[in-house]
Amino acid sequence: MTDDVIVNKVASSPLITFDLGEYYDTGERVVYDLAQNLFQGLMLKEKDFRTFLKENDWSVYAGKNVAITCSADAVVPTWAYMLLAIKLEPVANFVAMGDMPLLEYALFQQALAKVDLEKFRNQPIVIKGCGDLPVPESAYVEITRLIRPYARSIMYGEPCSTVPLYKLKRPNKTDK
Repeated sequence: MTDDVIVNKVASSPLITFDLGEYYDTGERVVYDLAQNLFQGLMLKEKDFRTFLKENDWSVYAGKNVAITCSADAVVPTWAYMLLAIKLEPVANFVAMGDMPLLEYALFQQALAKVDLEKFRNQPIVIKGCGDLPVPESAYVEITRLIRPYARSIMYGEPCSTVPLYKLKRPNKTDK
């Protein structure tokens, strides 16, 4: 009988696993729908809106991630969204214009912009594909876009089972 040693090739591999779940903002997400401020569901009255902005308790948005949108089919002036952002920004964790998927995209974009990409230079990277947190596809596209110029290779999945996505082409010795 031979003494076969089982070697964990994944553990000894130079692969760097990038887990997008580590960049997930766990804060509560809410939508502020400007439709509630429209007169007869059709238009925004500036004076009434400014009074509302002054008198509303904005502390209910403290620490939350807020998506500003308008579900009504109405023409809303740009300044109305800007005034809302001015009121929300000091209390909310994060404010974005758009729906929930856009809020998720913006949260990940903000988090991923802070990643030190230099540590991925010439490294084989696997972008983790499974996790407990709801990571949007847009985050996978964003990190791929950011890492590609640095990585030697990019794969998707788990280190034990990956889908190859990108491999840096090395010049042939015959290429000049």
